Amino acid sequence: MKKTFTSLLLALIVLGAHAQSSLRNLESAKQLKTFAAVYSELERNFVDTLDTKKLFKNVIGYMLYQMDPYCTFYTEEETDDLKQMTTGKYGGIGSIISFHKEQKRCIISEPYADMPAAKAGLRRGDVIMAIDGKDLPQAPDSKVAQYNDSVSQCLRGVPGTKVKVTVKRIGEKELLHFDIERSTITTPSINYTTLTPDSIAYISLGGFTEHTARDMREILQKYEQRGMQGLVIDLRDNGGGLMSEAIEIANFFLPLGKEAVALRGKDPEGNKVYYTKSQPLNEKVPIVVMVNKSSASASEIVAGVLQDYDRAVIMGQNTYGKGLVQTSKHMPYETILKYTQSKYYIPSGRCVQAYKYNDGSPEILPDSLAKTFYTQNGRPVSDCGGIRPDIILPEDSLPNLMTYLSASNLIDDYVALYRSKHKTIAPAHEFHLTDQEYDEFTAYLKAHNFTYDQQTIKMLEVLRKMAQFEGYGETSKAEFDALEAKLKHNEDYDYKYWKDKIRLLVEEAIIIDYYYQQGGFAHYFHTDKDCHKAIDLLKNKEEFRRLLTPPAKKKGKKSSKGH
Repeated sequence: MKKTFTSLLLALIVLGAHAQSSLRNLESAKQLKTFAAVYSELERNFVDTLDTKKLFKNVIGYMLYQMDPYCTFYTEEETDDLKQMTTGKYGGIGSIISFHKEQKRCIISEPYADMPAAKAGLRRGDVIMAIDGKDLPQAPDSKVAQYNDSVSQCLRGVPGTKVKVTVKRIGEKELLHFDIERSTITTPSINYTTLTPDSIAYISLGGFTEHTARDMREILQKYEQRGMQGLVIDLRDNGGGLMSEAIEIANFFLPLGKEAVALRGKDPEGNKVYYTKSQPLNEKVPIVVMVNKSSASASEIVAGVLQDYDRAVIMGQNTYGKGLVQTSKHMPYETILKYTQSKYYIPSGRCVQAYKYNDGSPEILPDSLAKTFYTQNGRPVSDCGGIRPDIILPEDSLPNLMTYLSASNLIDDYVALYRSKHKTIAPAHEFHLTDQEYDEFTAYLKAHNFTYDQQTIKMLEVLRKMAQFEGYGETSKAEFDALEAKLKHNEDYDYKYWKDKIRLLVEEAIIIDYYYQQGGFAHYFHTDKDCHKAIDLLKNKEEFRRLLTPPAKKKGKKSSKGH
C-alpha cells in the first residue's frame, strides 16, 4: 500500500510539473501572438513608416534589461564589440576617440603606444576633419552618439588595409594628413607593473581577457627571480572579463585541487565546480589585493577566493557585487544573445551578487541583514553583496569642479597646446607642473570661460523654494541673499584650494600624451597614497598576519570554521 501511494505521489508530481510547464508554454504562446498582432496592426496603419530593425532591437533590449543589467543582444553589426570585450582585440588604428563639444567633431583622445595611430604621429586633441578624403561635417546636437559610432566604424577595418585621416592640430596653420595602415589592436589587460626598492611587486590589472593569466605569470616569474618579498594586485576599476582567467590567476597562489568557484543555475547540467588545476607559482608570498566599487565580476572572484583562503588582505572599498555568469549563444541572422545562465559561489559558500539595483547602482546590505560565512582560518565574512575589504579605505571625495573639468574638452586642448611648446618632458614618475605652469593652466580655464555648478548653490535654491512654499520666503529673503553672496563662485579660491588634485589631473593627461597609458599609470602609482598604504602593510609582517587571524584566535580561543 505504501509503495502504491509513493508511486501515485510521484506520478502526481510529474503530472503537476508537466501541467505547469504546459501552462507556461500556453501563456508564452498567447503573449507572442498578441505581440505579433499589435505589431502587424501598427505596421499596416501607423501614420509613419516603422523602423523595424531599430524597433525590434529596442524591444529585445528592454526585455533583457528587465531580467538583469547584464543580458545583451548583439546585432550582426555589433558582434565585433562582443569579440573585443572577450579577446581585447579588434582591427583599427589603435586610439580612443571622443567628441569635442565646441568643435562638434571627434578628436583623437588617446593613441595607444606602438599602435598605428601613434606610429603615424597622431596626438591627443587632433580634430578629425576628414577620413579617406571625405570631409566630416559637424555633428547635429541630437545625433552625437550616432556621429561618434560612424567615425569609429570608419577608422576600424580589416588589418592591413589603409585609411587616410585628416586632422586640425593646435599650433598648426594647415591641416595635417596621415596615411595609416590598420592592424590588429590588442588592448593590454595589464596596466602597469613595477618592483619597488623594498622588493614589493605591484601589478595593476585592467581586465581579464585572453592571455591575462599568461602575461601575469611571466611578470611574477620575473619578479620572483629578482627577490619579490610581497605583492600588490590592483583590481580597482577592473570590471572583470573571463572567469577562466580569474581562476587561473587565483591558482598562482593556491595549492592544486582547491575549490575556486561553483556555478549554480536553472539547468542542473550547467552546474559545475571549478578547482585549481596546477601547482602554485608562489604559495607563501604575502599579498594585498586593492579593490573599489568598480571592481566587478572576475575581479571579485580573484579577491573573494584569495580572501576565503586567507591568502591575501583585501584593501579599499566594497566591490560592485556582480556574482552572475553570462553565456553567449548564436541567434538567427548572425546575431548573438548574451544572457545570465548561473550565479557563482566562492569557497566560503557566499555569492557576491548584489541584492538589487537602484538606478543601475547595486545595493549592499548592512551586516545585520547579511548571512555570515567563514574563511579557511575561521574569519567571518558576509554575503552583503560584493567583497567587503579587510581594510576599508575612505573613498576620495572630489568637488563638482573636478567632475566638470574632466568632462570638458579644455584639458584636451591645453595638453595639445602644451605639447606644441614642449618637445620633451621629464620621465613619467618625475614629471610635475611647476607653480607657474599651474597658474598658466588656471588662466587658460578663465580665458576659455570654464564654468562649473556648485552643489551648495543648488541646495540653497531648494531650501529657498521650500521656505517660500511654507510661507517664510519674504521674512528669510535677506538671509538667503546674504548666504548666496557668500557662496558665489570664487574661482581663485577654488583653484588654490583644490590645487593638488587639479594639478595631478592635468599632469596625468600630459604624461599620457608623451608616454601613453604606461606613463599615466606610472605617474598614478607614484602619487597614489592608497598604493603606498598597501606597500607599507606588506612591510609590516606582524600587522599583516594579525589581519588574517580570526577573532577567536586573537583571544586565545579555538576559532569556528566552516563554509
